[in-house]
Amino acid sequence: MISIIVAIDQNNAIGFNNRLLCHLPNDLKYFKQVTSGHPVVMGWNTYLSLPVKPLPGRKNIVLCDLPTVSAPGCILVSSIEDACIQCNGADEYFVIGGAQVYRRMMPLAQKLYITRIQHVFEADVWFPEIEAGEWQLQSVKWNAPDEKHPYAYAFEVYRKTVDMDTPDNNRSK
Repeated sequence: MISIIVAIDQNNAIGFNNRLLCHLPNDLKYFKQVTSGHPVVMGWNTYLSLPVKPLPGRKNIVLCDLPTVSAPGCILVSSIEDACIQCNGADEYFVIGGAQVYRRMMPLAQKLYITRIQHVFEADVWFPEIEAGEWQLQSVKWNAPDEKHPYAYAFEVYRKTVDMDTPDNNRSK
């Protein structure tokens, strides 16, 4: 199963200057809990933004078409197809960013793990729109602001309701 995990603000923003929008310790714990033991797929800029490289306890797959770069402890691939091949055999793997990778993987994903932050931030990258007819909300856990979390946020999990790649699906109806 291909899953996407992301933290977004009220306008679907995901980052600014190749950094997260804010620091929410519980979101980082949630990310680690959900993705540990599973392969993670990311773009080059996301890899560069990681404070710890590679992410421990996970097979790290980095999409990059720059022939002279290296990413110690990671698997470099040049296409989405190669990334998916590297995840063969995994029961679930996670797309962790950035915006271009999310956009390209959204049609293939079956599950979304969204941390929805109740704030609008200055941003320069956004997550694609979540089409209401394609996704069904499975669970939501609201979290109020506190001394370590200046904004309210929710952990939402969505499942794809329809396979967008099948011939039975006619979007022009």
